[in-house]
Amino acid sequence: MLAFGAVAAQDANVVTIDNFTFAPKELTIAVGTTVKFVNHDDIPHTVVEKKLSFRSKPLDTDDSYSYTFATAGSFDYFCSLHPHMVGKIVVK
Repeated sequence: MLAFGAVAAQDANVVTIDNFTFAPKELTIAVGTTVKFVNHDDIPHTVVEKKLSFRSKPLDTDDSYSYTFATAGSFDYFCSLHPHMVGKIVVK
């Protein structure tokens, strides 16, 4: 069983995909944090970092992809199927 704080911390590191948008659009995290991307749209989406440091497979409805950010920096990402969908992870 997880403590309330652990559950809240996990929820804070989730990016949802819904209505052709990433939410939150920008997320700031600490080095070593794992971010989970969850697709709630009824069509597939991907999560691809601009410099290709990470790339998900196409995510169907309710599929997820997780990535652990091991280094500090700014990571711009997009959906390769719908390039107008963009987001950013800032790692400090």
